Amino acid sequence: MTNAQHSHPHGAHHEQHLRSSDFISDIVIGMSDGLTVPFALAAGLSGAVASSTLVVTAGIAEIVAGSIAMGLGGYLAGRTEADHYESERRREVLEVETVPEREKEEVREVFADMGLPLDLQIAIADELSKDKTKWVDFMMKYELGLEEPDPNRATKSALTIGLAYIAGGLVPLAPYFFNSIPQEALLYSCGLTLICLFVFGYFKSKVTGQPPVGGAIKVMFIGALAAAAAFGVAKLF
Repeated sequence: MTNAQHSHPHGAHHEQHLRSSDFISDIVIGMSDGLTVPFALAAGLSGAVASSTLVVTAGIAEIVAGSIAMGLGGYLAGRTEADHYESERRREVLEVETVPEREKEEVREVFADMGLPLDLQIAIADELSKDKTKWVDFMMKYELGLEEPDPNRATKSALTIGLAYIAGGLVPLAPYFFNSIPQEALLYSCGLTLICLFVFGYFKSKVTGQPPVGGAIKVMFIGALAAAAAFGVAKLF
């Protein structure tokens, strides 16, 4: 098997892993807020109104607004990442054209840091400079530490975050669809949402390399604290 055949699967695997990480990160962002914010809102309203219909109406309105806001935030973050990459790439292309010797020196510095001898540094820099596209690719990755983002990243991020927020937000609202007394529905909502927060926190912690049980308890505690605070304030006023 040739070196090219060896390198191709490795590159494909890296790209797949990178985009998979982005997808998981977007789900975590959307789901964490989706479970927590509507839960706190529903709990607060349960302490102030006598009809579950009002809780459901306000909750759905919040989920719609929240998913749009969160999705838009994800879209703008994705566009900012893409715009930053393109801006830096244009600058590197210009430098390769206008100050090639300085750029070659930067290539040599990269390989010097890897411990390669000077003659190899010079040979590699000279060879790399023959293909300006690959030269710029190299500088983007090894000098600036930038990976080319998925061109559809902004749209995918917006949809993933928005849908994850909706999925999370419907969990605490579900009991209010079936129970007309808000205070009773709140008890079921608390149980259901806290279980989901624990499960979500567990998997989130596993993905991010944190202790899963400790992370699950922390996520569940934050959600419970937010709901309790909202309920207490609504009762107080």
